[in-house]
Amino acid sequence: MAVLNIQAKSRGGAIALLLACLFVSCGNDIEKTKMFERKELPESTIHNAHIQRSEEGRLQLLMDAPLIEKYTVPEAKTLYRKGIKMRFFDGYNNPTGILTARYAMTYDKQDITIVRDSVVIIDLQRGDTIYLKDLTWNAMEHRVYSENPLRSKNGKRITLGDSFESDDEFREPHIIHQRGTLEWKEE
Repeated sequence: MAVLNIQAKSRGGAIALLLACLFVSCGNDIEKTKMFERKELPESTIHNAHIQRSEEGRLQLLMDAPLIEKYTVPEAKTLYRKGIKMRFFDGYNNPTGILTARYAMTYDKQDITIVRDSVVIIDLQRGDTIYLKDLTWNAMEHRVYSENPLRSKNGKRITLGDSFESDDEFREPHIIHQRGTLEWKEE
């Protein structure tokens, strides 16, 4: 009889030990899965996007993005982690400009878009090419700006500046605190 009691106690101890191990291992898995909660995953993802925007049937914009991720939590935003290329048109299929960047993000509620990392703006009408670290577009204010140094090239003229601002249609681009303009002639 005593032998049976010992075995019963051993089984109870073994079961308690097994349950304790399961709870400990589940605790680690729960911590790992918290990394993948809904708040950190995009609500929608688009690969190799080609977007066309027109107003009253007139082409305004073509945008290409290898990856677009739309988030709603913790705040509504759209990420373009692999960059964007935007081509602007005058409404009569005539191209007016090109913007490229390696990264972009739009805060949906504020209607603010930030592009960064090797930003290049080509104004096809003026012949200017502007190289920036980043650029912010506030659609509500119809304003585009950068607080970082930039370089502008037009033909054989290079202009350096401390920051940049313009209306959002680039009708009046302005380099703030120009630090110099270089011109050269080829021989």
